[in-house]
Amino acid sequence: MAKSKAKKLRSKLIREGNMNPEIKRSPFVFSDMRTRLSKTKKDHIYKQKHKNHQFHDGNDGSFYFAASDKCFSSLRCSKYNR
Repeated sequence: MAKSKAKKLRSKLIREGNMNPEIKRSPFVFSDMRTRLSKTKKDHIYKQKHKNHQFHDGNDGSFYFAASDKCFSSLRCSKYNR
């Protein structure tokens, strides 16, 4: 893997006896400062607020209607025969 230009410059400064810039870095550079919290009960509820919930009895209020030509063939024939 190739060295970056900045890393080459740092190694050159060290070779020449100058101060290593990595020493000046803050110790917080390498630490992860983000706080992580586990989700609360409210967070889980709000995540599911507007989604289609799964009910235990299977009745969630939605239905599926599949129409085919056989369903409407008698209606079309009676409509045109009048």
